[in-house]
Amino acid sequence: LGHCGRHNEALVLQRSIYARTMALCGVSHVQSIGSGYNAAISMKHLGLYDEAIPLLRDQLLPVARRSLGSDHHFTLNVAHNLAEALGTSPEHTRDDLLEAEA
Repeated sequence: LGHCGRHNEALVLQRSIYARTMALCGVSHVQSIGSGYNAAISMKHLGLYDEAIPLLRDQLLPVARRSLGSDHHFTLNVAHNLAEALGTSPEHTRDDLLEAEA
């Protein structure tokens, strides 16, 4: 749906999938990280930076680093999209971006 520009509909489904995946597989499972990542991407496309950034920064990135490692492609994708969200969000500053790198 997101690829068709139907981000609102996609986000509803992705939030549900993320919640169910975490309940079934656990927070640290690669499927949970991936489904949370998909939800964050839709949030970003909809301009919901106040939801996407905390999900990427506070939940997905720490879990991905801990369970998959810093060099895993999911971890790198989460970090990349966090940087993009911080860079395009009108409320966030360069200092927020530098803090996220740490």
